[in-house]
Amino acid sequence: MSSVTAVPIAPVKRSYVLWLIAGIIAAVVAAAALAVQGDDFLTRNARAAGVVTTASGLQYRVLEAGSGPKPTDTDVALVMYEGKLLDGTTFDKSQQPTPFPVTGVVKGFSEGLKLMPKGAKYRFWIKPELGYGAETKGPIPGNSTLVFDVELIDFLPEAVLRQLQQQQIMGGAPGAAIPGAEAPAGR
Repeated sequence: MSSVTAVPIAPVKRSYVLWLIAGIIAAVVAAAALAVQGDDFLTRNARAAGVVTTASGLQYRVLEAGSGPKPTDTDVALVMYEGKLLDGTTFDKSQQPTPFPVTGVVKGFSEGLKLMPKGAKYRFWIKPELGYGAETKGPIPGNSTLVFDVELIDFLPEAVLRQLQQQQIMGGAPGAAIPGAEAPAGR
């Protein structure tokens, strides 16, 4: 049979153990600080009260609820809006109600419009992938998160809008009454 030879292990000084524990605590604190610092705006914003995140990553908050139908891809929306960067810099703002084809804007804005009933006011946070991506557009740097306050005043199907524009250009449709004119007597 073989026997195991016992080798005595020298005791560890108490100060070494304390330094080891202090180092572990410092590493945990540093890791937590880095984790919080690495938490981007949209991740923090998603936890804010009233903020909804869609499957695509668009975030929105209802500022004023509207009622009625919502626009579709084939509609033209009449909106008041203000677009800002995360630092608060305004890069675009409507001075009067502005018509936009629902699909004629960046993906995130289009998606947000289709969530809004008439009369609603929403705030959108549009991540770069749903905005302009890495592309710089005028005062908007590449990879910017866009913040829009949008009021949906009304919307019309694009076909109806084109018909109204055609009537304006032609001075009215054949057989259509001219505004302000009375029908001839005897009709």
